[in-house]
Amino acid sequence: MKSCVLAYSGGLDTSVILGWLQDEGYEVHAVYVDLGQPCEDRDAIMKKARDGGAASARIADVREELCRDFAFPVLSWQAKYEQIYLLGTSIARPLISKICLQVAREVGATAYAHGATGKGNDQCRFQLAAEALDPKVEMIAPWRIKKFRDAFPGRTELIAYCENKNIPVKASTAKPYSSDENVLHISYEAGDLEMLDVNGVELVDFGMGVSPQAAPDASESVTIGFESGVPTTLNGKTVSALEIVESLNQIGGRNGIGRIDMIENRFVGMKSRGVYEAPGMTILYDALMYIEQLTVDRDLVHLRDRLAPEVAEMVYYGFWYTPKMDALMAFIEETQKPVSGEVTLKLYKGNIIVESRSSPNNLYDAEIATMEGGGSYNQDDAEGFLRIHGLPSRVQGTVTPRDF
Repeated sequence: MKSCVLAYSGGLDTSVILGWLQDEGYEVHAVYVDLGQPCEDRDAIMKKARDGGAASARIADVREELCRDFAFPVLSWQAKYEQIYLLGTSIARPLISKICLQVAREVGATAYAHGATGKGNDQCRFQLAAEALDPKVEMIAPWRIKKFRDAFPGRTELIAYCENKNIPVKASTAKPYSSDENVLHISYEAGDLEMLDVNGVELVDFGMGVSPQAAPDASESVTIGFESGVPTTLNGKTVSALEIVESLNQIGGRNGIGRIDMIENRFVGMKSRGVYEAPGMTILYDALMYIEQLTVDRDLVHLRDRLAPEVAEMVYYGFWYTPKMDALMAFIEETQKPVSGEVTLKLYKGNIIVESRSSPNNLYDAEIATMEGGGSYNQDDAEGFLRIHGLPSRVQGTVTPRDF
């Protein structure tokens, strides 16, 4: 019998795919990669996989690895896809592929199956990561197989299949949007979210926090410490990568932090609409920015900022295991060496306000920057500075005068 590993979430698509693969003659090993999905019952998912005929079903807990080795390096880049998306789903996909291939090697499977649609980004992320790690792997993507699409042309048919088979799933015809969860964020798409005249943040039942309107009327302060760009302390207590993300999810969630609704450009070329929530990571992005403002040289941080959209695009597209990404990660590790310090933020109804910041590597010198008289900066020096920088413009303006 042919054998494959299925990246199994227990959601609508993989619940159906588990049965379909068996009908196609595969022995299926279901792997639930525990990324800290906040709204899922892991024991129930494992039971569902076994009840559905999986040859084996296991949970791989990679929550700490996800935060430490995947999310935090992207955080150091301040990487956001198309200005606002914090890449929560994108970051997790190469890790899922890595774990599934490790299981495939253990059980002797040669194929790796996933439930990503042929229209989306996740198929790219899963496959590009898998083939970089194991160039000989056989990929099975049922949504790219006509026979599967003929049987299940849409989510309505998938839901009906699960109802007929008594397979429990969260999706319904009343709220058919799709969600993807991990400790970094939850994403929502499809269903009524495809209609642009629908308010996405009012339609979705968010899983990580309350709306800004429902947040407390009093602000809440939080203090975060960094060592070389890595979050290490929360309110004075040393914590792990996972602990700080989970704690900030709770703190940010109850204060209405981190919801966005966007139209994004998928790697395959189409535009799509997504609603996202990422309270903890939203706080960390702001916190790290304030420490960087103190500690990183102007030209270096400007170079990082020019490269950050490139990194975000690579993560979004799925090019994680590439020499280019390896080189960029080595660059950001060097860049972050002086980024140590502590910042206190005030959270209030979806807003993040900096209260204080400090660093042993502080490059800000009030004696130089002061607007008051005196100080160590000699303003006479600016005359020569400007004459030198203005020389090309003066020559150009003499040769080709501009109308004004």
